[in-house]
Amino acid sequence: MAGSAEADDARAAAGVIDSGRGARADVEHAHRGGGADRKSDGGGQGGPGGGVFDRLRSRVAGFDKRLIWFVGPTVVVLAAVIGYPVVRAAYMSFQQDKGLDPDTGMFVQGGFAGLSNYKTWLLGDCGGGAWSCVPGTLGHDFWPAVGITFFFAVITVSVETVLGIWMATVMGRSFLGRSLLRAAVLIPWAIPTAVTAKLWAFIFAPDGIANKIIGQPIAWTTDPWASRFAVIIADVWKTTPFMALLILAGLQMIPNELYEAARVDGATAWQRFTRITLPLVKPALMVAVLFRTMDALRMYDLPAILTGDSGASPTTTMSILVTADMRQGNFNSASALSTLVFIIIFIVAFILVKFLGANAVRTQDEQRKGGAL
Repeated sequence: MAGSAEADDARAAAGVIDSGRGARADVEHAHRGGGADRKSDGGGQGGPGGGVFDRLRSRVAGFDKRLIWFVGPTVVVLAAVIGYPVVRAAYMSFQQDKGLDPDTGMFVQGGFAGLSNYKTWLLGDCGGGAWSCVPGTLGHDFWPAVGITFFFAVITVSVETVLGIWMATVMGRSFLGRSLLRAAVLIPWAIPTAVTAKLWAFIFAPDGIANKIIGQPIAWTTDPWASRFAVIIADVWKTTPFMALLILAGLQMIPNELYEAARVDGATAWQRFTRITLPLVKPALMVAVLFRTMDALRMYDLPAILTGDSGASPTTTMSILVTADMRQGNFNSASALSTLVFIIIFIVAFILVKFLGANAVRTQDEQRKGGAL
């Protein structure tokens, strides 16, 4: 009964907040959009009964051309800084790398390669058909690298999310030395990743402190599974504070009145966490998960420095494979791999934003309608 009453109070308070947001949004909408609606109603072209072209013509007529001067320079800069490298990489991915012609034995310059670079990575085709890349070649290491990358992403993000919620809950309480604790938690995140990797390399050395504490001579940097868990431990240690800070920002937005009402109704700490904290902190939590997932999928420096950056390493990620291919002079092949990595990360980000609600920028209409968080 107490839990039900607490839930009702929480829903009521949340409803008040949502209704307040909706009311404010309605007022803003009325101020900004009311004029346009009145015009549509009066002219008849943009009304409900108009066609698609009429509505499009109405929107074009009402477009504020001053926005071009505000948005235009930003679009041009983004196109130059982001668009050009992406287009250039896509173009290079369809070019052949320099190499020896097997028929003439002469060194030849690239040329159009079609989909051969993509077939090398996706099908393991090194010139002899699908899965013809032998062990020791980078084409053979593509799918293991994809599996290792997603293994790191799933494990590290899951562990960091749980630890981040716990750390944010602790730091959100009022106690003596809270500011000092918040500053101390930031230290691992502030250390450069390369320094973090070297620090943990000393810890996981054969005669390092990790083996001394455990009392077992574990080969942390050479054994396949031990090296993978070494990378996970180092990454969790470094980036959990980042998750905690983002979640803490979400916790600070929850009104204390909700917790006080829940306590009066006899709700336990677990009920307050699952029925108030977790639902209301979900937007910040999902944004933190989105950022960390993107970061984990492009992980390079930590495993490269800690355990090695060759394609045959048990901790080889997709980014390490790209740089390994570039060191061999295969820039066009590496461009194809980079394009594949870009597509994979884009698909994962789309799934998180579209289906799991990890949307960092919600439109005002979504907020007014109380859309998915």
